[in-house]
Amino acid sequence: MLEHLPQEIVDGLYQARERKARRSRLRVQLGEAVFPVLGLTETTLTLDAARTPKLRGLVDVFDGARHILQGLIVATRVEAGQLVCEFKRSTLVLDAAPLDYERDESRPVGYLPRN
Repeated sequence: MLEHLPQEIVDGLYQARERKARRSRLRVQLGEAVFPVLGLTETTLTLDAARTPKLRGLVDVFDGARHILQGLIVATRVEAGQLVCEFKRSTLVLDAAPLDYERDESRPVGYLPRN
């Protein structure tokens, strides 16, 4: 689709995408190195190819200071100046331990005191 547009418009679209990525709080942390995230889906992670080395293995994704995702990257490719990393698995980070039983929806929310 971009090949039918004038070059000035294509350049403007890329610049707008880069400005939006700089404002994004999403980032990948790999050891001490931190890389801003351009896009995140269930199966892929998009980073700036010029600033990011080829990633492979376990990475942590943060939203500001909050750890939100841990993913295992198995494949990367460069498309239009962006590094697209594919997850083998991605796991959301939870604040509490997962339950090993099903909660009953009809359970009492609280107890009344005896008089």
